[in-house]
Amino acid sequence: MDKRNLLLISNSTMRGEAYLGWCKDMIADFCRRHNVKKVLFVPYAGVSLAPNGLTKSYDAYEAKVAAVYKEFGVKLTSVHHKALPVNAVYDTDCVAVGGGNTFHLVRELQRTGLMQAIRQRAFDGMPYMGWSAGSNVAGPTLCTTNDMPIVMPASFDCMGLVPFQINPHYTDFFDPKHGGETRDDRLKEYIMVNPKATVAAIREATALLLEDGKLSLIGKPNKMKVFKTKMENTKEYGLRSNIDFLLKA
Repeated sequence: MDKRNLLLISNSTMRGEAYLGWCKDMIADFCRRHNVKKVLFVPYAGVSLAPNGLTKSYDAYEAKVAAVYKEFGVKLTSVHHKALPVNAVYDTDCVAVGGGNTFHLVRELQRTGLMQAIRQRAFDGMPYMGWSAGSNVAGPTLCTTNDMPIVMPASFDCMGLVPFQINPHYTDFFDPKHGGETRDDRLKEYIMVNPKATVAAIREATALLLEDGKLSLIGKPNKMKVFKTKMENTKEYGLRSNIDFLLKA
C-alpha cells in the first residue's frame, strides 16, 4: 500500500497575485484532507529574503508563509528555531519546504539530517508539500533545478519521494533575441547523460498531487512535459491525463 501524500507545486508567486495566492486553496484543501493542524516549515532555500544574514532571511520567510497558513487555521513553525531539527520532523503533522536556491536547500537538508528524516516520515504517510526548490528536492536529485550552484552540497542526492526528476517553473518560451540554450535544450542534455532518468517539467500554476497511490497534475490548465531517453517520446500531458506511469519511472 502506497502511503505517500505529496503536493509538489511549481511556483509560489504569480503576477498580480499575493504570495501563494494562486495555490492557497489547493494547500488548504490538502491540509484539510489529511487533518493537518501543525506544519514544520523548512526555509533553507530562502537565502535572499532579508539583508542581515541567513537567520533574518529565515525569520522573514517563516513570517511570510505562516501568514498564509494562518488564513486557513494551520500553525506553521520554521525548523531553523529547533535545537534538534530531526526530532521536530517526528513531532509535526506535515512538512512544507519552500522555494529559493536548491543548492543551498540541499546542503542544509543534508547537513542537519533532515533529508533522511523527512524521507522516512513521508514514506510512512506524513503529508509533504513543497514549491519550486521544495518540489525539486522531492525527486531523486537536484540535477534538474534551474538555480545557480551558490554553495556545494555533500552530493546532489535528494529525497527520492518520487522516482522521477522534477523541473519546476518549466517554460518552452523562446526569446528570439536570446542566443543561449532553451530549457528544453538543457533538459535534453540531462537525459542524454542520464538515459535511465525521466523528467517531469511542470509549468507555472500547476502542481503534482500524489494521494492513494495515484499521481495527478492539478492547477490551472497548463500542460506538463515529460522528457525520456528517446527524444521522440517527449510528450505533454494535461490535467485529465493518466500520469501514473511516472511512478514506475
